[in-house]
Amino acid sequence: MDNIPKKNIVCIVQARMGSTRLPGKVMKKIVGKPMLVHIIERLKKSRLIDKIVIATTKSKNNPILKLAQDYKIEYFTGSEEDVLDRYYQAAKKYNAEIIVRITSDSPLIDPLIVDKAIKYYLKNEDRVNYVSNTLVHTFPLGLGVEVFSFETLKNTWQEAKKTYQREHVTPYIYEHPEIFHLANIKNNENLSHMRWTVD
Repeated sequence: MDNIPKKNIVCIVQARMGSTRLPGKVMKKIVGKPMLVHIIERLKKSRLIDKIVIATTKSKNNPILKLAQDYKIEYFTGSEEDVLDRYYQAAKKYNAEIIVRITSDSPLIDPLIVDKAIKYYLKNEDRVNYVSNTLVHTFPLGLGVEVFSFETLKNTWQEAKKTYQREHVTPYIYEHPEIFHLANIKNNENLSHMRWTVD
C-alpha cells in the first residue's frame, strides 16, 4: 500500500426517515443506540476511510441532521427521490476522489471487509472502475460495500436516466460492463443465505 498515491476516500452513507416499510428505521434504537450510530461507529474503525458523510434529505425537522451534529459527522442534504444526485453532490462537496457506498440498513457492517474492498480498488485502480462484494453474493446480506472513483460517479450521474438507476445509485454502473471495468471480492465461505440487515 505504501507505493499507492494517497487519495481522498469518502464514505457516503445514504440515510432517510421516509422508509415505506419501516418509517424512521435508521433512528430505531438497537441496544440503546440509533441504528445509524452503530453503522457510523463501525465505519470509524476503517483504517482507509478519510471522511464519513451522511447523505440525507432536505425534509424539515430531519432528526438525522441532529444526530450527525451530535456525533460530529459531516452531512449533506439533497433530493429524496434522486439519490444518485444526492450522492454526486455530496461527493463533489467533500472533494471525494474515491467513494465508498454503504447503505443505512446495515448495522453490522464490517470495517475489515470495507477496507478489503478499498485495498482491492487501490491496488487495481488502473484497470478497475468499480469494486463490490455484491455482484456475486457470498457475504451475508448487510455487509455490502461498493467502491468507485468520482469520475465513475460523475459519468453515472450524467448518463443514468431510468428512475431505479437514480434511486439506487449504482445500477447503471454494473449494468454497463462494456463501459466500466467491474470487480467482485468474495468471502472464503458462501454465507449469502444469511440476512444481517434491517430491511
